[in-house]
Amino acid sequence: QVQLVESGGGLVQAGGSLRLSCAASGRTISSKTMAWFRQAPGKEREFVARITWSGITTNYADSVKGRFTISRDNLKNTVYLEMNSLKPEDTAVYYCAAEGATTGRYAYWGQGTQVTVSS
Repeated sequence: QVQLVESGGGLVQAGGSLRLSCAASGRTISSKTMAWFRQAPGKEREFVARITWSGITTNYADSVKGRFTISRDNLKNTVYLEMNSLKPEDTAVYYCAAEGATTGRYAYWGQGTQVTVSS
């Protein structure tokens, strides 16, 4: 089993920055694709970014491309999401997820961390 704990959320003004962290325990995530998702009030959860086990390949939702950067430190069993030029529409609960045995399916999820961007 993999346990994921997100941190780093908070309240920030539009244009500001935040860095989210996702610390894994239980099993190493070094071989797993990791991703960030978010869910705004009244909306469905949406994909934000993903990173392969090596960190070489990353993908982003169009809405965050150029503003957010996903990275990982496999020695620390941690994944990060650097968020810059934040907008009020980025307000959501951000979740970290780890891919399970099936490629493309995220089997492990954290509890989420709230990000609120004020205008």
